[in-house]
Amino acid sequence: MPSTMEDNRTGESVEDGDDVEDQSPIEQVALTVPVTDDPSLPVMTFRMWTLGFLSCISLMFINTFFAYRTQPLAVSSIFAQILVLPAGRLMAAVLPKRATRVPLIGWEFSLNPGPFNMKEHVLITVFANAGVSFGGGDAFSVGAINVIKAFYKKNISFVAALIIVITTQVLGYGWAGLLRKYLVQPAYMWWPSNLVQVSLFRTLHEREQRQGLSRMQFFTIFMIISFAYYVLPGYLFTILSFFSWICWISPHSVTAHQIGSGLHGLGIGAATLDWAGVSSYLGSPLVTPWFSIVNIGIGFFLFIYVFIPLSYWKFDIYNARRFPIFSSQLFTDTGHKYNTTQILTPEFDLNIEAYDRYSKLYLSTFFAFSTGFGFARIAATLTHVILFNGSEILKQSRSSINTDKPDVHARLMRYYNDVPQWWFLILLAGSMALSLILSIIWKDDIQLPWWGMLLACGIACILSLPIGVIQATTNQQPGYNVVAEFIIGYLLPGKPIANILFKTYGRISTVHALSFLADLKLGHYMKIPPRCMYVAQLVGTIVAGTINLCIAWWMLTGIENICDVDSLPPDSPWTCPKDRVAFDASVIWGLVGPKRLFGPLGPYKNLVWLFLVGALLPVIVWSLSKLFPKAEWLKLINIPVLLGGFASMPPATPVNIGTWIIIGSIFNYFIFRLRKRWWQRYNYVLSASMDAGTAFMGVLLYFSLGSENKGIKWWGTEIDHCSLASCPTAPGISVKGCPLF
Repeated sequence: MPSTMEDNRTGESVEDGDDVEDQSPIEQVALTVPVTDDPSLPVMTFRMWTLGFLSCISLMFINTFFAYRTQPLAVSSIFAQILVLPAGRLMAAVLPKRATRVPLIGWEFSLNPGPFNMKEHVLITVFANAGVSFGGGDAFSVGAINVIKAFYKKNISFVAALIIVITTQVLGYGWAGLLRKYLVQPAYMWWPSNLVQVSLFRTLHEREQRQGLSRMQFFTIFMIISFAYYVLPGYLFTILSFFSWICWISPHSVTAHQIGSGLHGLGIGAATLDWAGVSSYLGSPLVTPWFSIVNIGIGFFLFIYVFIPLSYWKFDIYNARRFPIFSSQLFTDTGHKYNTTQILTPEFDLNIEAYDRYSKLYLSTFFAFSTGFGFARIAATLTHVILFNGSEILKQSRSSINTDKPDVHARLMRYYNDVPQWWFLILLAGSMALSLILSIIWKDDIQLPWWGMLLACGIACILSLPIGVIQATTNQQPGYNVVAEFIIGYLLPGKPIANILFKTYGRISTVHALSFLADLKLGHYMKIPPRCMYVAQLVGTIVAGTINLCIAWWMLTGIENICDVDSLPPDSPWTCPKDRVAFDASVIWGLVGPKRLFGPLGPYKNLVWLFLVGALLPVIVWSLSKLFPKAEWLKLINIPVLLGGFASMPPATPVNIGTWIIIGSIFNYFIFRLRKRWWQRYNYVLSASMDAGTAFMGVLLYFSLGSENKGIKWWGTEIDHCSLASCPTAPGISVKGCPLF
């Protein structure tokens, strides 16, 4: 029988959508989200808890495991969303329906309260989504632990690490609770990305007329195909991950390797035939709209194939040829990799005398411009939203906050008891208290003082609402990573660990908050009782965070030299590309500091002008769209998305993004236009099946072969075959393994 937490007062269906006035004021929502509800459906069932726990733990294990690999794989919650459907129906068919009494307390519940329903399915997916986290499959805070242990070789206690992981995520949940009435309940805060999930839920629970393969049959077939195929790029023929054939033609040419390498070069002519490589950084290309793919493709092409070659070969900007053409590594003035231990004190602070004596810090021109265009991207996002969406957002936010008449979905949700605000305040106060205790007791380990912790939380509190309004109405999330790193970099120069933790408690808690808010809006659309959502999200967050850290700790202590590219075997997959970028950022912004790199005396001081360039570019596009109103294509130019075409590089490589663009174009332009019914029926299912099969085989390969070091070595397992791509080309620069020019 339904739990009392669901507050189902009757068993009757609630319908509130007979009149046009009862539809959502947002057309896309009105066309997608049902305006009916059945409060009698059980939600907090034994099936939900069982499948929720299993899917959350499984996804977190898979995503954490793959996050350390050269080709990281992020398995989305769509995988669980599809896979738990037959499991739920099987449990409904075989579990006994009789009531089960809990000893001592006398509470009764049924293992099988009836058919597996959509509300259970939604809550399982929300639970599982905690096992995906936001932005790459594992909690961002674990990345900070990876940097501390694997890159700085600094010990940190498991208890302190657990507090960091749990408090950053629970802080995000606390911010989400405070912002519900602004970003979840109002109709105009409609979270466009949720409509894909709603459509998929309705598709999976509608009765299908048998026309060819059912969606579940299709999923099973392609999961098996993906599972079997991944033996090739995952073990037998790993060169498929970076298929760089140009290097084979000119094996002794540095320029040919720089042009053709998919791993360390521009990736011209290269491709990845590995689904993990395709979906690692921008997510599955099958679920990205064609409009976004075009903008990303234009930005990617201009940056990688026009701007970078001119900067490197033609103008030698920032002494580009002293360094590799494509690298996220840090370098000395002689083109060698920067050894950060040379400039660290025993307390992991910057030794200024050693820094001046050893070498100033230099970046490859690619990495420098990638960082600079990050400045432009932040400014462009704000300017674009103000110009193209400003009046609409202002109107919608005013309507959402001041409206006296809720929309149909808000009225239907009034049927359930809301979550008291103090429930969220307790979480917020508790996580902040633990964070302050962390900064006091483990101050030597984390370097961030108590006032820095409070400042980070204050920034998150101030910026979460405006960023949430933008994302909830435009599906764009302006980032302020650079702003956070700049602030603490100036306030605490020479403190790299403090820098990365400040960003984690500031910016990353906002990211988690927006992820939780998106799930809360999904529950709002699907009429999930709010208290059920609260419990599922909170339990899922704690379970996922704990599992995430335990798996990370096991890998950090169990895999020798993990993340240390110089000490690992050449064919080792444990290179940690995402954490390498986080480490480099901590060195740039924390250890060396923005003042020494981007300040008046820094080598990259001119890059700060890209803030202004980014702010002006949307003004130009907006002005042209007003001057030529009939040119509708001008309104489709989205500068923030265009500049985002290369935002994930590094750690992504050109071959990852290039192949992603090609596959996304095939499915979301050609197949969508020519075979729309097929696309509507199978597209998302295919994406989930590819994720599932690849993940299962990857884990199987590791436990059956990889953990025992039972690898094979032949030409097909040597990744890329472009060993000269990382060589400098400036005259007189001598690097081991590279020709001298």
